[in-house]
Amino acid sequence: MMELAAEHHRGISFLTDRKYRLHRHVALQLMIFLISISVFFDKPDTLNLSFNRFCGWITYYLFMNMLVYVNVYVLFPYFMTNRRILQYTIAVLLFTIFSMFIMVILQDLFYDIAVSHQKPDSIAIFLSVTSSFFAILLFMLGMSALLLFKPLMQSHFREKDLQKSTTESKLQFLKSQINPHFLFNTINNANILIEDEPLMAAEILTKLDDLLRYQWKDSHREKVYLMDDIGLLTDYLDLEKIRRDEFYFCIQTQGNMGSAEVAPLLFIPFVENAIKHNIDSDAASYVNLVFSLDNDVLIFTCENSKPVFSQPKATGGIGLNNIVRRLDLLYKNKYVLEKAETAQKYTVKLTLKI
Repeated sequence: MMELAAEHHRGISFLTDRKYRLHRHVALQLMIFLISISVFFDKPDTLNLSFNRFCGWITYYLFMNMLVYVNVYVLFPYFMTNRRILQYTIAVLLFTIFSMFIMVILQDLFYDIAVSHQKPDSIAIFLSVTSSFFAILLFMLGMSALLLFKPLMQSHFREKDLQKSTTESKLQFLKSQINPHFLFNTINNANILIEDEPLMAAEILTKLDDLLRYQWKDSHREKVYLMDDIGLLTDYLDLEKIRRDEFYFCIQTQGNMGSAEVAPLLFIPFVENAIKHNIDSDAASYVNLVFSLDNDVLIFTCENSKPVFSQPKATGGIGLNNIVRRLDLLYKNKYVLEKAETAQKYTVKLTLKI
């Protein structure tokens, strides 16, 4: 069963994946070639290789290509991109009628293609024209069905990849941040403060509760309010500040973000990465976050300090492959990710169309 599913997936990929585009064109040309060479046969066992028949085959081959590529690159993109289904249907019918005239002209020029050399009667002409019309129409509709099928399958696979990537992102975050060591330190800090500073201890436990609740509940939604995600980052950085004496952070928001929505856990990998690589035992470290929203364009900036004595690999930009993959799936062609680094700091800037 798994082998059948894999074969099915490869078959769908061949029809939809951009990397197989050239292969699809080659397969199409082979199919048209196999269909068109039938004009060389008057009978199944009688081959006619006359010059007139060869010219007829060339024109028939080009005619079949015209049916395909005019539909694929002219009619379908022009009408279906704007979801004008009725106009597209009318255009296909008109193009089919136009193609019929082309076919009649070709048959007149290369009459030798016909199997019978006798002049047909009116009924035979009607049946021939009708069958040719429906043959061309069905061929056009078949291509249209494939064109409609392609984005549906692409959307299906994108959704599957997105679900997988989202799950991986959640698991990665839970493994790297909310691990037993982190929880132990946080709870231990609260336990130490519970007698001398009970309000502070209660605040720590509340933030930890909010953090876990958000991950296990709200992060399962397709979209969350941007302010809720910023609240998650605030709680996380507050807890990090309690764990580290010389750690500072700042979160700034610019613009009206009351109703803005984003994918959950979209920014936490940037922050996690910044914290991971800015621990410095010799100097204070910081993480500064800025969220700026203007006309549905969100600019997120994450800036973190670098240790005074850092290894070459200890930069804030390593380990972001997963978030880049999620951005490709969630906001394809709607985001720009920029990275900048100096001797003292590392900066990530994400411009996002939400």
